[in-house]
Amino acid sequence: MKVRRWVVAGVALAATTALAACAPPSSDDNSSDGSSGGTDAKTATSADDFGGMDALVKAAQKEGTLNVIALPPDWANYGNIIKAFQDKYDITVKSDQPDAASQDEINAAKQLAGSDRAPDVFDLGQSVALANTDLFAPYQTENFADIPAEFKDPDGTWVNDYGGYMSIGYDSSKVPDVANVSDLLGSDFKGKVALNGDPTQAGAAFSGVVMASLANGGSADDIAPGVDFFKKLKDAGNFLPVDPTAATIESGQTPVVIDWDYLNAAETAKLPSWKVVVPADADPVAGYYFQAINKDAPHPAAARLWQEFLYSDDGQNLWLAGGARPVLADAMVEAGTIDQEKYDALPAVNGEPVIPTNDQTEKMAAYLADNWAKAVG
Repeated sequence: MKVRRWVVAGVALAATTALAACAPPSSDDNSSDGSSGGTDAKTATSADDFGGMDALVKAAQKEGTLNVIALPPDWANYGNIIKAFQDKYDITVKSDQPDAASQDEINAAKQLAGSDRAPDVFDLGQSVALANTDLFAPYQTENFADIPAEFKDPDGTWVNDYGGYMSIGYDSSKVPDVANVSDLLGSDFKGKVALNGDPTQAGAAFSGVVMASLANGGSADDIAPGVDFFKKLKDAGNFLPVDPTAATIESGQTPVVIDWDYLNAAETAKLPSWKVVVPADADPVAGYYFQAINKDAPHPAAARLWQEFLYSDDGQNLWLAGGARPVLADAMVEAGTIDQEKYDALPAVNGEPVIPTNDQTEKMAAYLADNWAKAVG
């Protein structure tokens, strides 16, 4: 399970050092410029710069490869998304470090810069994405105009892709039923409550602290009560410093997990006693991940074709099939192209959703950087 999570996710040093030593592609390597008909794919800002989608597909197929990172197969249906892209375009997707965090994606891009092993694209939590926009290449997919303005950079430097609500998943055979964040302080939860990642690096963990803050008198402008809650959780002996995965959940190692609803919900099919709740003592915390292209992508045409696929009806419906809420859902409902059955099956959420602004996220991230390790680390 990806150790980074929504609106707002390590690369092993030995592995990255070895990869960084790889020689960059030679000048006659198809992946070095992704050019097609005189077009430099690294600077293309839309399919029109290639001469249209057919030309983009041709350029991407000439490269033949797409490098992705931090995309677990069971995260928002990414396993099927990758397979569908490969099958449709006959392009090999190389998936590296599937359980890495958002910050690890950025670290890999820097460490592997100039190598044909560098990530072509990013899928990032908000705080990490906004701190690294200088690494992104602007690109607008064919339906860019249909994406609401609040969910994209005007130039397409980053675009929100899918999201959900922060939740608590728990094994009802091991702990009492959970309704509120405050329940987790009870003695029945000793050594059992896991947060999906480090909130200074992982989007899901970040939003988990926001959820705890809202349940304890805080707000999207004040994450301090959330940090205080996790300190209390640790002092009570209830906080479990283990990054949860499908394996730790199913083995019973992490019987309570704070994570996105679509990730927790995915476990219910594997573990019948697993339940998911969006806590009643806080307004629901909502958020989207950020999609971006590495400006130094070794396969720049394939990176842009990947974006076109993700924001197509097929790509958006595949995220929906994974229980995530696609950013183009409203436009697709209006156009009649959404998978209505799966859309109707999304769990109802009560309360006014809290979606931190970019400015609020940056300020909360700064507070976490200064205070999380002192309180919980």
